[in-house]
Amino acid sequence: MKAGAIFAEAMRDADFVQINGIVFETEYLREPDESTVAEDVIMEVKLGDTELAFTRDELDDAVYVGDGHFRLKSGALLRFLSNATVH
Repeated sequence: MKAGAIFAEAMRDADFVQINGIVFETEYLREPDESTVAEDVIMEVKLGDTELAFTRDELDDAVYVGDGHFRLKSGALLRFLSNATVH
């Protein structure tokens, strides 16, 4: 599986995004496709009054570094998290 596919699978249905050890709530996620361009917002996250948005360009070429973590071009370490469902 290509790194981009691993990233897309990890972000799918994520409830939270951990960025450099800080957990943000997912506000918006859009899986990149052939219609998205570099400046399109792909992900928005929020923690209290802090809101962050990431464009396709910022998330493209994320490198999987293991244990569910991805390193962005900016150097940020990112991990997608989901709520556990107990049946």
